Amino acid sequence: MKHSTKFNFLMNAILTASAFIFPLITYPYISRVLGPDNIGKVSLATSVVYYFGMFAQLGIPTYGINACARMRDNRRELTKTVQEIMIINLIMTAVVYAVFAVSLFAVPRLAAEKPLYIITGVTILFSTIGVEWLYKAVEQYSYIATVSILFKFISVAAMFAFVHNEGDYVIYGGITIIAASGSGLLNFIRLRRFISLKPVGHYDLRQHLRAIWVFFAMSVATTIYTNLDVVMLGFIKTDADVGYYNTAVKVKNVLCALVTSLGTVLLPRMSRLAKEEKWNEFYGLAKKSINFVLLLSLPLALFFAVFANESIRLLSGDAFLPAVLPMQVISFAVVFIGLTNIMGIQVLVPLGREKQVLVSEVAGALVNLVFNATLIPLCAATGAAIGTLLAEAMVFSYQYYVLRDVARPVFSRIAYWKILLALLVGCAMSVPIKLLPFRPFSGLLVAAGLFFGSYLAVLLIAKETLTRELIGQFIGKITAPFKRKKS
Repeated sequence: MKHSTKFNFLMNAILTASAFIFPLITYPYISRVLGPDNIGKVSLATSVVYYFGMFAQLGIPTYGINACARMRDNRRELTKTVQEIMIINLIMTAVVYAVFAVSLFAVPRLAAEKPLYIITGVTILFSTIGVEWLYKAVEQYSYIATVSILFKFISVAAMFAFVHNEGDYVIYGGITIIAASGSGLLNFIRLRRFISLKPVGHYDLRQHLRAIWVFFAMSVATTIYTNLDVVMLGFIKTDADVGYYNTAVKVKNVLCALVTSLGTVLLPRMSRLAKEEKWNEFYGLAKKSINFVLLLSLPLALFFAVFANESIRLLSGDAFLPAVLPMQVISFAVVFIGLTNIMGIQVLVPLGREKQVLVSEVAGALVNLVFNATLIPLCAATGAAIGTLLAEAMVFSYQYYVLRDVARPVFSRIAYWKILLALLVGCAMSVPIKLLPFRPFSGLLVAAGLFFGSYLAVLLIAKETLTRELIGQFIGKITAPFKRKKS
């Protein structure tokens, strides 16, 4: 069954947001039980394992969506494509696990926490057999979201049931893996709905390797500036510094999940439009997406920068207040991440310009590496946050440059004064809440209602085009059943 882009966006928003919202539900409890040091240990282990997983996955999570979306209407060709990609994936997973096993004994920092790294390492296998890229290519977002949320509910119950003191951080690490990757096994069992599991033979792996290596290089560059900060913090500073930074990053990740959900849904559709050379639809969708990202990301970034203190106190308690400044800095990276997700993955990739995306991400990785090395010894978690923000700004700047003929007209049509006015009114309405004796939760709730309510109201009064269109469609869907009854 083919769903609309709006339905897929909603389902993918639920999926991606749940990956971060569920940890936020448990994090106030977990952070207080385990403390900054043990939170830092688990965060460092997760980041290190992520690097190993990156090599196992190569560029398949993105390439697989693009390749399978083109074959989705031909079961035989889709089966052959999926099996070829999985063979490459399984070979690399075996190689990576061999290197991982050696590292557990050869690297002292890893050897000191061997049980934790072994448990978190299971995610590599689950990611390989889960083939989530196939499910996204055939737009099975409703299924993906449902199964993922089921496992997250299980993990929430497990955390409250089994994590009771500081020594339970290894258990916490294992439960986070179930939440993040447990659905991979069910995905594998359900594969026969879309492809045949019988080997088709006559495999041509070489046809995929060139593109996979380009996507892999993109993945390496992206991972450097999204995970290197945690690894460098862990090796240069302390586990506590990693714990503070991890708390700030959790909030940023929730915001990124909401902002980038549209982009993931668009990739299969944009790939098909490019293949069919329907350029008016292709660029029209891209333009609307960029406008949407700006309307959504700017208020989210500003609100959580202004209310960082309240957010950290609610999330982790006063022991994590050193995370406030890093959170204020890194919140604004959400704007750049949202824009480059559209410009890079959803526009340049379907156009076959992956190498330009790669160059942008390599440039971002170099900026991140330089500023991390310079600022982390001086500013710890805040230095890492600055490095990440500058890296994302660099990626955006390069992609804007290579897409300037398309991007310049799009960005010039954005009603910036309307958005700025809405943001200023939102701040004016919500900031006074800081002066009142609210508890963190109730204060944030009231402030969010005032800020986002005022922001939306100003955009509607100022007649911002896309806002009025989206609200009109939303109201139309709500009132449609009543109109049908009357007729």
